[in-house]
Amino acid sequence: MTKQLTRLFMVLGASTLIFSACASQKSTTVTAGGMRKAATGKWTLNSINYEGLPSTAKISSVFSNIPPDCLKGSNWVLPSNSNGSFTINSSATGCPTGTQDIVWSTINQGGLIMLQFKEMVSGVKAKNIADGYRVELASADQASMVWRAPVTYEGKTAYVVYSFSRQ
Repeated sequence: MTKQLTRLFMVLGASTLIFSACASQKSTTVTAGGMRKAATGKWTLNSINYEGLPSTAKISSVFSNIPPDCLKGSNWVLPSNSNGSFTINSSATGCPTGTQDIVWSTINQGGLIMLQFKEMVSGVKAKNIADGYRVELASADQASMVWRAPVTYEGKTAYVVYSFSRQ
């Protein structure tokens, strides 16, 4: 009887091991759609930092020739309908002010989730605007969002890093 119980437990143990190995596992893959949902909302750009650039390197402009310091403190609206905007409210010398309408989306590009946007021009449909911007959507959650934009410096890739907080 003891041998039969031992065999029964061995069979049950082996069966449990086989079935647990074959059970479906929850996927932790990040998708463009999932990141889009996380990025949807109202954001304030808190800081712009540089990865892989020496402190002596200068980035003179980003998105539409805007000096990076002018974007600090800007407000970004990324609604679920894709028709968003950003508002520059810096009072620094040489900074443009005002609101720019955009159309935004996310895509998977080579395994990276990218946020892309086009600046809208009055009376022109988004499909007729060829120029736009694409940044890596490195992270987005209930409190913060980080974009990474690649730049080439002395033949090497460096990054402009945009850090946002949710409003």
